Amino acid sequence: MSDEQARDGAAAPDPAEAERPSLEQSFREFGQAGREGLNATLEASRALRKLVVADLALARAALARALVWLTIAVAFGASAWMLLMGALIAVLQRLGWSWLASISATAAFSLVVTALGAWQALRYFEMSKLDATRRQLAKLGIGGDDDEHGGDHAVAASETRR
Repeated sequence: MSDEQARDGAAAPDPAEAERPSLEQSFREFGQAGREGLNATLEASRALRKLVVADLALARAALARALVWLTIAVAFGASAWMLLMGALIAVLQRLGWSWLASISATAAFSLVVTALGAWQALRYFEMSKLDATRRQLAKLGIGGDDDEHGGDHAVAASETRR
């Protein structure tokens, strides 16, 4: 191969280079792809917002219906409890207990059940304080200032681990 042929071969345009877009065209395509991605993100966020709003509306309606049925259940449960205690008082009277003793026994039983229910309700309310979430947020430095005893507890816990 002669020098002339080598120069002619080097001067011949490469077909792959001829198909490449210019830098300006590449920036246009890149910008267009970015705009399309942003539009798709905005559309997805709008759809998610609509879904959340619809879901919250459904939950609100379900909560209202649940409260109505809970009220009905409490009313009928209370009346059934009163009838049951009345029947128990009558049975205790039949067994020879005095009115005062039979009414006091059923009242004491009702108070024990009430205390048990209140204790369980308080226990479940304690679980609804989101303690684990608060601890994680405090580790991230978010919202840890409102807990006055949290710092003392964290120091005591770290000393216990040592």
